[in-house]
Amino acid sequence: MSSQRPTSSNKITDDELNALILRLQTLLPQLDQSRHGRVSAAKVLNEICSYIRRLQNEVDGLSGRLSQCLDSMDLTGFDAEIVRDLLQQ
Repeated sequence: MSSQRPTSSNKITDDELNALILRLQTLLPQLDQSRHGRVSAAKVLNEICSYIRRLQNEVDGLSGRLSQCLDSMDLTGFDAEIVRDLLQQ
């Protein structure tokens, strides 16, 4: 992290921070504010971090499965290039 101190031009206000936390909270159905009321910022950030880790694990698993499928397919060089191009989009 940077050791720069916030200046008045890049300092975030409490209202802005609260708005950002509420926006993050909307991404987590398990922390739906209508059912749980006010949730602490620490809980929202902790849940967001856990959610991101779960998504990364899911991406890693799907990538592995896709690699196995592609390895088992008999693709010509041209076909393999088309598949790579599609996956990069």
